[in-house]
Amino acid sequence: FSAVYGDEFSILRSPQSVVFRDGNWPIPGERIPDVAALSMGFSIEDELSWPGLAVGDLFHRPRATVLVTVKGVDKLTLPAKGVSYPIENAVPFSLDSVANAIHTLFSEETPVVLQLAPSEERVYMVGKANSVFEDLSVTLRQLRNRLFQDNSILSSLPLNSLSRNNEVDLLFLSELQVLHDITSLLSRHKHLAKDHSPDLYSLELAGLEEVGKHYGEDSQQFKDASQILTDSLQKFADEMFNLYSGNAVVEVVAVKAFNSPLTRKTRSILQSSQSETDNPYNLAYPYNYNYSVIFNIILWMMIGLALAVIVISYNLWNMDPGYDSIIYRMTNQKIRMD
Repeated sequence: FSAVYGDEFSILRSPQSVVFRDGNWPIPGERIPDVAALSMGFSIEDELSWPGLAVGDLFHRPRATVLVTVKGVDKLTLPAKGVSYPIENAVPFSLDSVANAIHTLFSEETPVVLQLAPSEERVYMVGKANSVFEDLSVTLRQLRNRLFQDNSILSSLPLNSLSRNNEVDLLFLSELQVLHDITSLLSRHKHLAKDHSPDLYSLELAGLEEVGKHYGEDSQQFKDASQILTDSLQKFADEMFNLYSGNAVVEVVAVKAFNSPLTRKTRSILQSSQSETDNPYNLAYPYNYNYSVIFNIILWMMIGLALAVIVISYNLWNMDPGYDSIIYRMTNQKIRMD
């Protein structure tokens, strides 16, 4: 299947509560966010009939999902302990729907939601991510300056054929620096990895694609960059998995080039208004955890008011005006006095 579809969806690390079956089952590219949502215990609109994800422990969902998208390569040489699936119809996807579900259901617990594309200077943070990753380099200038600091990866990473003086190589290395800084900053706030709210990390790396365009995919620089990226991703997956005490799912999507999508089913969580075209099937909005509380309050209040009206109406209907009503009693006394 890999020869037919090319692109690959891999699971580097996952807890025992999430079961991924080993098999060459192609997964549609647009359903990757649904796999992430189901693995975290969230519901999805359309049923997913993909045999790669089995039913796990419903009472022990992972505390974090980490998805790294690597552009410019259709396959990475990952360790044998991981599970990989071919991607069918690799279209651009987004985890906005998963981030929206986390933000809606766990808004009071301030979960960590980080969506980052370093090469495009695109970043989105929700909850505690604003304080945890406030020192994270997100712009190209910040990334370049971060590489030439004393504690950067340049001092420990074997560059091989890559150069420190080439902008394309520096872009690729800066993305690896971001992976290192995320685990380093998160290790200072380990208590966030032990709370009850799930966290989400979505990273898009395009540095390897630029290396392939600049040097060629048959060049030694591209081969060295692919090997360095594979080792860095495995190290990043192990560190994130350990930070969450073995209760995190780390996924990697390797895509040579995205196809042009016909439609996009998800929308940005930053969108403030919704037009009629966003909901063509007139579907109801998803209920939050306060729905059952409000429903019970209104239900029992209406039942209580209905019973009160029935009891009052019954007593008024069977009331004796001469003895039970103070109005008639006062009228009779006045007539007798006159």
